[in-house]
Amino acid sequence: MSAYSSLAASYDGLTTDVPYETILDFLETILRQSGKRPETALDLACGTGSMSLLLAKRGYRVIASDVSEEMLTVAAQKAGDLAKPPFFICQPMQRLRLPEPVDAVFCLLDSLNYLDEPGDCRKTFARVFKALKPGGVFLFDINTPEKLRGLDGQVFLDENEESYCVWRAEFDEAENCCYYGIDLFQRDGDRWKRSFEQHCEYAYEPQELAQWLAEAGFVRVEQYGDCRMDAPAAGEQRIYFAAYKV
Repeated sequence: MSAYSSLAASYDGLTTDVPYETILDFLETILRQSGKRPETALDLACGTGSMSLLLAKRGYRVIASDVSEEMLTVAAQKAGDLAKPPFFICQPMQRLRLPEPVDAVFCLLDSLNYLDEPGDCRKTFARVFKALKPGGVFLFDINTPEKLRGLDGQVFLDENEESYCVWRAEFDEAENCCYYGIDLFQRDGDRWKRSFEQHCEYAYEPQELAQWLAEAGFVRVEQYGDCRMDAPAAGEQRIYFAAYKV
């Protein structure tokens, strides 16, 4: 079963601890300090649209894309009451094509790690560069190799009244990927329905990403620690990037 086919319906309920507003506050601080005031934005790999909706509520005109039709269905339902909802499109990142260029592209919650082929990552950078207006900025984060390798052998449990989810992580050194085997139990009336998904995150080195961004045409690339206006520290678990187009 493909990633998020079953998990989409339960995703929001199992991720209530994700600090979307804190993340966006941090990214808007980067934008302000860089003198950027974007009006249009792409939420790349938007998932169930929680960040897309927050961007729209803060006044951005938003395009939101994802490869999962199931996640986009949830996102569109959530956006139904907004006066100016995001415009949702179903596309893989490496084949991104927008109806019009935007001022900023956001790609968050380690979505880039889900590109498990380095060639697809480089294609994505080129597509994002093309999707940005002159003077645009690309903001994204990754789970670091240190974090992904440290997950090897760990088991995680998420649950609420409607869902019960067990994550088992295994890092494959040969493939440079962390695999998550996900057993999901969802309430179906008086019974529980079981499904299984496997997710994979590639362990990208920050320096190689910076190099590929430069090759795509970005003139300045900055790296930050996890929601901190400082350079990443040794052993950082999550790193944010800001890449600027002339």
